[in-house]
Amino acid sequence: MTRPEQIDEPFIEGVLERLREDQAVRRTLPLWGRVHVDRRLPFLFLYRKPLERPDEGTDQLVLGEASYVLGSSEARLQGGLAALIQGIVDVNLPVFGAFLVVEVWSASDARAGTDGPGSREPAFRLWHGGSKELFPTVEAFERSLRSIRILRTRPEVESVVERDPGPPGLDCCLAGPGLATRGIYRLGLEVRPVYRSINGQDVFPVALRELRRAFSKSTKHALVEFVRQRTSSRPAHYQMLGRRSVVKAVWQADRMLAGISDRIDFLRFVTPINLREAWTSFDSNGGSELPSFGYRPLQIAPLELKRELFSAPVQRIEDPELGWMLRKKQRELDWQLTALAARDSREFLYASLLVFGDVDQPLLDEARRILERVPPSPEANPGSQTVTASKFLARAREEIEFLKLQHDEVRVGIEINANIAGLMVSNGTLFIGADLQVPSARIEALVQHEVGTHLLTFINGQAQPFRLLRSGLAEYDELQEGLAVLSEYLAGGLSPARLRLLAARVIAVKHLTDGADFIQTFNRLHRDYGFSKRTAFGISTRVFRSGGLTKDATYLRGLVRILTHLSGGGRIEPLLAGKIGFDDISVMEELLRRKVLRPAPLRPRYLQDPASLGRLQSAKRNADLVDLVIEETLPRRG
Repeated sequence: MTRPEQIDEPFIEGVLERLREDQAVRRTLPLWGRVHVDRRLPFLFLYRKPLERPDEGTDQLVLGEASYVLGSSEARLQGGLAALIQGIVDVNLPVFGAFLVVEVWSASDARAGTDGPGSREPAFRLWHGGSKELFPTVEAFERSLRSIRILRTRPEVESVVERDPGPPGLDCCLAGPGLATRGIYRLGLEVRPVYRSINGQDVFPVALRELRRAFSKSTKHALVEFVRQRTSSRPAHYQMLGRRSVVKAVWQADRMLAGISDRIDFLRFVTPINLREAWTSFDSNGGSELPSFGYRPLQIAPLELKRELFSAPVQRIEDPELGWMLRKKQRELDWQLTALAARDSREFLYASLLVFGDVDQPLLDEARRILERVPPSPEANPGSQTVTASKFLARAREEIEFLKLQHDEVRVGIEINANIAGLMVSNGTLFIGADLQVPSARIEALVQHEVGTHLLTFINGQAQPFRLLRSGLAEYDELQEGLAVLSEYLAGGLSPARLRLLAARVIAVKHLTDGADFIQTFNRLHRDYGFSKRTAFGISTRVFRSGGLTKDATYLRGLVRILTHLSGGGRIEPLLAGKIGFDDISVMEELLRRKVLRPAPLRPRYLQDPASLGRLQSAKRNADLVDLVIEETLPRRG
């Protein structure tokens, strides 16, 4: 877009006309900057770039706001800038009854401090005119700014009374008598620039990102107090004051990262395709030789794909929450590509640890406790009925039809595949191993695991504007697998054998990271924990595939975290919005409040079945929820 020469009347009127129609405004300003207003709001952030000194990074602090103006401090532009801001105020004042302009600037080098170890500690200074009507808002800003943590430090916050608050050397953009009596308020916010070097030229990007995110949250906490007390608007939550419009860079980055994630198809490329032959050979030699696994040929060049990965424009994303979310995914994809480049080698394990994490002591203790409390049970009762691949396929299709009753846009695949052991969902397709045999008592639990969780969250993610919600945000596996196991419990099919299996996977991952080999891990599972040879082989294969994959610890870890979430009053519905991680839950709720996301269209069967809902309530009430699962699955003794 061509920059205008002046902020003249036609330019201002074009901005105000859109605001009168409650339409979003995004226009460039002369020399530098822009005006960005999402919708009609009773506040505006202002930053004027100084001419006499470098001020790198400060403008970034206001980009997370739904209403802001970035402008040059060039003298010839100040009249037009003041007229633009006054026009925005005048358009919104009749609607809300009050309006707040917050101008942000950085402290000069003298105020920022240059000597001593504490000279770069974060600090804010609030400048206001002393109006008693604004005191509650000033106090709200003080509280919210003090609550944030920047560079592991709480900031100093002070307030100063100044008749016309503004940056040094610049006149206040809104001046004149009687502003407060008309409901117009001004606040200056001076920031110590801990996000850059003393000379003002070298930005510390990590510190700036951390401050941007914390600053954006704290300002909304404070603004909601002003909006509720001084205006006619009554937002139910502070996050409702956030941005709704999304810049093009977000959609570009989301599309690129989701496309790379789909092309990687990580689990399929790290899973052996000769499991039947490997087991036969291992069993015939008495478990004395390491099995040899074969893998699908990679259809990507991992290191070359990194060039495309880092060309995604995440650095141009203004919204701090969306930038954080997409940057995390970019980093995870980088680690996955590193892992694929090292597939079937010891180096694969190190990348796997970055992606899926290690087994910490509390998780290891939980796994051992389960294995001690839940005794081994027969792998299969000779008289029990089993379900084959074709019958499971038919039941899974029935469940997909159930989902279609709630939402017309259900587009998923399902197929029987000879190269898959068990069940696996990848890119919206449920793969069923050709040799699948499961006890009939477990079929509903597995259907809810695969269809009611993995496919359902894929479909719910498809219904959102972000493609990554169907492909998977960073660290989504832990929440997904924990939720899928919980769905087994809610369906009444989390058996003692299944619970022991999840605990054994944790033990196997711990053996892997401690340096044990495949045979040592297999023997420990078979001899010490009572698993059959075939089951012990399957667990060991999953953990040692491709050189060492720690993903299997996420099932039990995720279950424990979800049960903790529920016992703490958390709801299960937000977890079904798409393929999200635990750290994304609050972000998803914020994006829903900001109307960036839409409500999820699908609810699983277990949230509509009375027996399942009863189990869910029991899980929420129980003090030790893992104990609850164990006790519910064990046979009653009487």
